[in-house]
Amino acid sequence: MYIPEHFRETRIEVLREFIGQHALGTLVAVTPEGISANHIPMQLLPGSDAGLGVLRGHIARANTLWRLLPAGSAVLAIFIGPDHYVSPSWYPSKREHGKAVPTWNYATVHVEGTIRFIEDNAWLYQLVESLTDQNEHANVDRWRITDAPRDYIAGMVRAIVGFEIRVSAIEGKFKASQNRPAADRAGVAAALRAAGMAADGVIQLAPEDSH
Repeated sequence: MYIPEHFRETRIEVLREFIGQHALGTLVAVTPEGISANHIPMQLLPGSDAGLGVLRGHIARANTLWRLLPAGSAVLAIFIGPDHYVSPSWYPSKREHGKAVPTWNYATVHVEGTIRFIEDNAWLYQLVESLTDQNEHANVDRWRITDAPRDYIAGMVRAIVGFEIRVSAIEGKFKASQNRPAADRAGVAAALRAAGMAADGVIQLAPEDSH
């Protein structure tokens, strides 16, 4: 991924939090049949060593990816956050000198690693339970895996194959007008708020105290 230095995010805690907030990733792999891209909710966990951790998820057993991709294959997971078109008319500096063009602000994190697929039922059950708890934690009426009949869940688990990606690299690109003057960043933030973007999205796409 091309990342100008002023858009590069290297703080690992920020990148981990981003993945937790935007868990639906695109898993990209090169198979004997060509390039494959699957959209999958994933979970980043600390590794058992001093590495960058492991990324976990599951695919449908009917998806041929797990049969086509040998263990240890290199893969890329892409996580996308908020994004928005940015008009030059949002910049106060445009009214001063006119030197502005449209752009697009966005936040993304790329995770590289090697994958292995897992068919063990106990491992899959724990994965599904963990993913469910992660995504249900904010709900008042939380759904738990034990709310469904055990034989029904067992059938669902038999229909999936898990995967674990040992992470070798994580990089973030938060394109958020860091290359613009403070007044222009404030103008972008105001326009995004006026467009109805949530506060956390505005903070990611136009931080007025840009680092």
